[in-house]
Amino acid sequence: MLPALVLHGGAGDVDDERAQAKLIGVQVAAREGWRILNMPEGSALDAVEAAVRVMEDDPNFNAGIGSVLNFDGDVEMDALVMEGHKLEAGAVACLRDIKNPVSVARLVMEKSEHILIAGQGANRFAEEQGVARLQPEELVTKYETKCLEDFKNDRKGKPPGVGTVGAVAVDRKGRVAVALSTGGTCGKTPGRVGDTPLVGCGGYCDEAVGAVASTGHGESITKACLASSIFNLMKQGISIQNAADESCEFLTSRTGGTAGAIAVSKNGETAVAHTTDKMPWAIVSDGELRAGVKWGEEVSEKI
Repeated sequence: MLPALVLHGGAGDVDDERAQAKLIGVQVAAREGWRILNMPEGSALDAVEAAVRVMEDDPNFNAGIGSVLNFDGDVEMDALVMEGHKLEAGAVACLRDIKNPVSVARLVMEKSEHILIAGQGANRFAEEQGVARLQPEELVTKYETKCLEDFKNDRKGKPPGVGTVGAVAVDRKGRVAVALSTGGTCGKTPGRVGDTPLVGCGGYCDEAVGAVASTGHGESITKACLASSIFNLMKQGISIQNAADESCEFLTSRTGGTAGAIAVSKNGETAVAHTTDKMPWAIVSDGELRAGVKWGEEVSEKI
């Protein structure tokens, strides 16, 4: 069953046209991640970073170029990378003007003694590592500008939930990894940090068990430590799908928020779960790519 790759494009409620664009996007990202993972020496870490970078470059996702705007109209992004051999992790929060935050998170893991760097410090670190900085307007899309306007015109309404993007993988050597990236929630207070860059909330992995990535309402995910919850159930021997389903349902029942998750076991078993109406996802294993958005609806192809 090895290798295996699972990714998601964010749990939330979006219209059918945008959901279709996200479905196409997760398939494109899955093919790129699988291309790397399927190489003779392809690593899980390289594969999840590559898959997330593809989604960061796609304006249909709430990450990188498609990130939502905070209340002041600025883009502030969070990202996490973790590998399951030595439990190394790197993360950034409130990063600005960078095209691919997931790669900066990996640099934090590999080039610093820290796990999480935030705000101006994150941008300074990226600059020191030679990461190119964009002009602020290069990350702002017309779609997200309109979303912020709508949010401000109806402050009583909840901000549109379009979630994080994420990927988990296990490679031929049994190494596991997770990567996530997000712009957060539309209209958020400047400086707000969600679950994505927090180890055990947004994501977690250990090659003795597997890897998990969360998405959805960040505050609810943080309260429930969703990634750790799923991981610990897997560790106890609960089936990977039941672990993901039970943890997402527990989060929703206890916090009132909605969420989703993807997971892969050390043996290549996979799971997709969500308590939202939609969550774009893709799974690649055993030479087949499967993808979907709504429960009970999926497409597949040989790969």
